[in-house]
Amino acid sequence: MELFLDNLLEVVVAVNGFLWNFLLLFILCGVGIYYTFKLKFIQVRKFGEGFRLVFGNLKLNGEKKEHGEMTPFQSLATAIAAQVGTGNLTGAATALLSGGPGAIFWMWLSAFFGMATIYSEATLAQKYKTVVDGEVTGGPVYYIRAAFTGKFGKVLAATFSVLIILALGFMGNMVQSNSIGAAFSEVFASRNLNIPPITVGLLIAVVAGFVFIGGTQRLASVVEKIVPIMAFVYIIGSLALIGMNISEVPEAFKMIIVGAFNPKAVLGGAVGISIKEAIRYGVARGLFSNEAGMGSTPHAHARAAAKNPHEQGLTAMVSVFIDTFIILNLTAFSILTSGVLDSGKEGIALTQTAFVNTFGSSGDIFIAVCLLFFAFSTILGWHFFGRINVKYLFGQKAVKIYSLIVILFIIVGSTLKVELVWQLADCFNGLMVIPNAIALFALSGVVMGIYKKYGSNDSDKNDD
Repeated sequence: MELFLDNLLEVVVAVNGFLWNFLLLFILCGVGIYYTFKLKFIQVRKFGEGFRLVFGNLKLNGEKKEHGEMTPFQSLATAIAAQVGTGNLTGAATALLSGGPGAIFWMWLSAFFGMATIYSEATLAQKYKTVVDGEVTGGPVYYIRAAFTGKFGKVLAATFSVLIILALGFMGNMVQSNSIGAAFSEVFASRNLNIPPITVGLLIAVVAGFVFIGGTQRLASVVEKIVPIMAFVYIIGSLALIGMNISEVPEAFKMIIVGAFNPKAVLGGAVGISIKEAIRYGVARGLFSNEAGMGSTPHAHARAAAKNPHEQGLTAMVSVFIDTFIILNLTAFSILTSGVLDSGKEGIALTQTAFVNTFGSSGDIFIAVCLLFFAFSTILGWHFFGRINVKYLFGQKAVKIYSLIVILFIIVGSTLKVELVWQLADCFNGLMVIPNAIALFALSGVVMGIYKKYGSNDSDKNDD
């Protein structure tokens, strides 16, 4: 079995090398840059309006909607629940180790352009949402079919569905449980407790199964409460750490900026990290974190009972900002300012070491608990996204079988090697970008039509 896993890792690493060192960098950045200029830097001009839409009428106990719809905040919370997970605590750490501090700069850049991408995804999800078996649903499969009405559209939509089920429902949720298991293993090991990671995996699986059974309404009710609370707690803890190491912040910024273009100047030539690796890991981990262009969060935004598609698009932009420019940055600066990058730790253990180094023995427990809530909420969101696609491909009867398989992957994921789990997730995450990006390019005229109808001011119209 060990030999099989090692061989599998070699194959997946080779595939990822092609995907992330060339193809996906071109596609993801291309879509983001295209929409940024097409929409005239909407992520800058309309950010304030999006922020007011999200926080202007914030409720932690939203009213129930008909046909399984969610309030705009519930849909945003579901999207953020999927976005803010191990990518923010573990992914930032692995990016720093594999791509150096400069990887964070490329995360910023890809997220900036990704805000325009996710605007287009959310508006299209709203535009083409539909009712299936009395339940409002939507996502890339529906706008892919709208973009390509023939056999090609059917095949492309089915391909996307299969890939997202594998990428998020199965492989992605293995990453989440793996990181939770690793975080608590670090806590147990430092206290000489012999509790295997699978124990944590089993507990997560049981609680997740309870929410899965409750369907959309239970999911919406859980995430609208968990997401704001978990984000607030982590933000306060991270700001406290950075505040205690405030003198190191300028040096951390310098490491990020210099490392983006000259990694050897920051890490030394012996480390062997190149600009290509800084870009590769920055964009890959950024995508895993904020999911812009991946085609996952449109499933949540389609469910929103929004005033119009444009407003939901603005709301979606805020989710990328919260995920990458706030939560992920806090992790990166916590690690860099606490001076633990060369500690020999990897993954979530590196983030925990940063907090232990500053706060003492309680630091690893704090990160383990935060990660538990972050990753658990992501499990709920990703199960939901996969469920929509299982229903699209196989019908309602297959949903229960899918949920059981997800539970099994949660348990298995808590026991596997960290590198294999992340490489598998990178591979399938990357593959699902391709059919989604094709549809985003094909439907750019529809996105522009929505923007001009609901969001363009007089000067924009005159320019066009």
